[in-house]
Amino acid sequence: MRVQDKYDIVMFDGVCNLCNDAVDFIMLRDKNDKFKFGALQEDTSKEILKEYKVKEGYLDSIILIKGDNIFYKSRAALEIAKNLSGLWPMTFAFIIIPSFIRDPIYDWIARNRYKWFGKRETCRFPSEEERAKFLEGR
Repeated sequence: MRVQDKYDIVMFDGVCNLCNDAVDFIMLRDKNDKFKFGALQEDTSKEILKEYKVKEGYLDSIILIKGDNIFYKSRAALEIAKNLSGLWPMTFAFIIIPSFIRDPIYDWIARNRYKWFGKRETCRFPSEEERAKFLEGR
């Protein structure tokens, strides 16, 4: 069985501070253990992305894989929020805003993420408690 048949997979830019903070945010609110995480730069993530025909070296946005479906940018963020604890599922209501409006805002933040939030020298190294939540930690 593929890991994406059991879990939703969140793939992120492993050297981006904003992206790593988003992973921390999701993990704190993933009360149903629905998500696994993988840095886009890691070999396991690259192998999974080949199945979905995502170009090698893609780092432009967060990616969510749900079984055979793949979501990018604002749609990925909204799909993730829909499955978090607390009031976050209510943000899925923003899906009524067309992606041609949502995604340019997402792209603007993505283009400036290193400048505004900084960048790490290497990909995130999960703690012992976090290890089971990451593809490379399986």
